[in-house]
Amino acid sequence: MPHRRLRVAPQPAPKPAAIEPSGPVRDVQPYQAVSSLDEIHARPQQVPHKLDWNEATVPPSPRVIEAITAFLGNAHHLNWYPVLNSTNLIERLSAFTGVPHERMLITNGSDDALNTLCTTYLGVDDRVLVASPTYQHFLVFAATRGADIVHHYAPDPFEKDLDGLLDALARVRPRMLYLVNPNNPTGVIYEADEVAALLAAAPETLVVVDEAYSEFAGRSCVRLLQTYSNLVVTRTFSKAYGMAGLRIGYAMAPEPVIRDLRRVFNPKSVNVLAQIGAMAALEDQAWLRWYLEEVDDAKALYAEWFAARGIECRVTPANYIMVRFEQAPWVVRRLADLGVYVRDRSHVPRLNGFVRFSVGTVEQTHDVLARVGQVLEEMVPPTC
Repeated sequence: MPHRRLRVAPQPAPKPAAIEPSGPVRDVQPYQAVSSLDEIHARPQQVPHKLDWNEATVPPSPRVIEAITAFLGNAHHLNWYPVLNSTNLIERLSAFTGVPHERMLITNGSDDALNTLCTTYLGVDDRVLVASPTYQHFLVFAATRGADIVHHYAPDPFEKDLDGLLDALARVRPRMLYLVNPNNPTGVIYEADEVAALLAAAPETLVVVDEAYSEFAGRSCVRLLQTYSNLVVTRTFSKAYGMAGLRIGYAMAPEPVIRDLRRVFNPKSVNVLAQIGAMAALEDQAWLRWYLEEVDDAKALYAEWFAARGIECRVTPANYIMVRFEQAPWVVRRLADLGVYVRDRSHVPRLNGFVRFSVGTVEQTHDVLARVGQVLEEMVPPTC
């Protein structure tokens, strides 16, 4: 009798189970990275002013371009990994800052330094005290670790509140304090002796001072690293040095902290072009001084222009100003139509109506203000 093959009806493939992220990540809202690049690229005929992300408004020092071009024009070895731990750049930065090389970590932008700090030191329910309102992406880094974020709001968002922070440190007893100095977006800045008071008051709290804008302010608390074991200072080449697209920054901290950070840090994460560009940028301090002076002069121009029109303008020690408009969202949209891209901060707690303008050169500022003037002429007075 011939063998008969049994026919089995095809079974539907099992529905794959949803793979969930870790518990802390499930509750995290993504950083709202609103960029104007698509709008700029869609209007090639328009001269844009990209003032929404506090980037430099001009290319970096010509030496940066020359160094990268020379590297690419020779036996560039892009097929090789970069110098591990950026020891070539650490040597230059150590000489520039006076901070010993064993107290430095070069990172893929200062965001990478902040994320590495959170990964290294924060766990579920660890308390993080944040002087708010402030840079939002740090909150994402801390939240993904399951940390308990405690915001401290000063009575006036544009004034420092040392006593309030000291009280909060004593009450909250956080594992970490995050302080942007000068603060983004309000420009509040704490002097080194005030930061020292925070460090001394909470020796078991890691105090992270984000100095992304310190070159513009001309002030820093780096010298406190010689005295305090609970201080970390982060910096970036994205702002004053005009290298945001290359993504390079660094952290400075006591040697034990740097050793801890290296436990999780990828030593090959900083690309070779960023390393080369940063070394070249450090060599051209004349260019940096020129750009800082341009920004200072432009801030004075903004302040005078808005004051003459009775519009509140908060000039910060950094490369941005905060301007209050009665119809802030509408103003932001109309400025974008005219090629001026600014950041609406009116939805941030305590900043109702405020719009942040990154500040560039004097020549650029004259053009920006001409376009702002057009928008103000169109503005409909509020009805009673």
